[in-house]
Amino acid sequence: MNCQSEWLRVDLIKGSRRFSNLGWACILVCGATGFSSVGLSSYIGRDLIPILSSDQIVFIPQGIVMCFYGIAGLFFGFYLWLTIFRDVGSGYNSFNKREGIFSIFRWGFPGRNRRIYIQFLMRDIYSVRLEIREGLYPRRILYLRMISRQDIPLTRIGEESAFREIEEEAAELARFLRVPIEGF
Repeated sequence: MNCQSEWLRVDLIKGSRRFSNLGWACILVCGATGFSSVGLSSYIGRDLIPILSSDQIVFIPQGIVMCFYGIAGLFFGFYLWLTIFRDVGSGYNSFNKREGIFSIFRWGFPGRNRRIYIQFLMRDIYSVRLEIREGLYPRRILYLRMISRQDIPLTRIGEESAFREIEEEAAELARFLRVPIEGF
């Protein structure tokens, strides 16, 4: 999604608040809760959750291992929920022709550097580069090629988008910036 005028273009970047992440977080927390409850049930000697029977599980070593995996799964699940709640990775790319500045803003993890804000001069933009790899794991990434600097990715690495969509986005951006496109 983007907003554009004659002098300003803002591309909104989607973060970790996605349906797939919500699904994985739910599955991870539910599975980890099941593992923990079966491990604790084997220690107590009676089932904490009636559906999950622990009659065949001896506390040492199976119950301890299930508790360990359950606790580890809960930590990973809550970590994923925290990244979804904080919407880590979301932000925008802003191109301002009047000021001649291209800026990148992203939300990071909680802490001192939660806000990631980087600015570049637009005159340093050499071209728009499109990297496309087809196959088992397709990769379609849009970069800004800068003079005397590394390429700057504009799309998320894991973001899946159709070839036509990324091609149109590259063409619109190159037209707005009046730079060539590389990588077709």
